[in-house]
Amino acid sequence: VVALEFLALMGLQTRLAKNGLEALASCAEQAPDLILMDIQMPGMDGLECARRIRALQSTGELPAFPILALTAHALDSDVKASMDAGMDEHLTKPLDFAALRSRLGRWLQLPRQS
Repeated sequence: VVALEFLALMGLQTRLAKNGLEALASCAEQAPDLILMDIQMPGMDGLECARRIRALQSTGELPAFPILALTAHALDSDVKASMDAGMDEHLTKPLDFAALRSRLGRWLQLPRQS
């Protein structure tokens, strides 16, 4: 919820998937510019979802886009698991608006703030 509010404040359009299967279906329907992937989702977790998205991208079924892990887990082993699953970055909660904007700015052309 906090992330969605931050993204709205940044002027970004968002879609929410409640689990990994919904995320895969949403990507197949319309590829996103970027995914903020929660690692702990019911059913298919974020790591498995990222692996499946990357597999679809490798066969050309999905275009390339960045996937940023979003989790409360900040151990080195957690970061390694995210990167091994195909994430481009590993962001930890709690989210800070300025830090999130800065990290997203590496991957997206963000709307100018007024």
